[in-house]
Amino acid sequence: MKKLFLTLSAAVAVTFAANAQTEKGKTILGGNVSYNYNKIQDVDGSIQSFSILPNVGVFVSDNIAVGLGFGYSWSQSDDGSEKSKIGEFSAAPFARLYKGDGDFKFFGQLSVPMGWGTSKVDDTKVNNTARYGVALSPGFAYFPTSKVGIEFSVRGLYYQNSSVEPEGGEKTTTNSFGLNANSLAPSIGIQFYF
Repeated sequence: MKKLFLTLSAAVAVTFAANAQTEKGKTILGGNVSYNYNKIQDVDGSIQSFSILPNVGVFVSDNIAVGLGFGYSWSQSDDGSEKSKIGEFSAAPFARLYKGDGDFKFFGQLSVPMGWGTSKVDDTKVNNTARYGVALSPGFAYFPTSKVGIEFSVRGLYYQNSSVEPEGGEKTTTNSFGLNANSLAPSIGIQFYF
């Protein structure tokens, strides 16, 4: 009887710990970091990029979090004769809804990604850039511990308005809309829950 009681107590504790990550008042901390470098063969050229987008959120009620991602991205293209650089500051407010119990929970995230930057050629500013969008991304989280969640998600449904305004020129605007649910190329990340 004592072993049964201890086993049931442990099962209840594990279930409570798994559900505790997404309860009201908890904080979620995570983000994205990337670096890419491509060398172009037979040409003295390269392309490299770097981005960092940390995010923080708060559970305003059980299974509902709101937060903000903020960061910077940079890319450089060098074809051997000139260097093109793009730098952009970004912000991405988000709301996330979790569904499920135990160690696995599905989630949907609504985000509003925005960015503002400049483009330069050989250190001379050539234009300003701006982008605004909205995205609905599905995914699921696995909680191996009470403070760590491993997430798999896809981009999902998105809309983006991008503009480029050359120095002394006329602004060009591009609108894009799509559904990107490629399960063969998911985003994988780790979030921390406090």
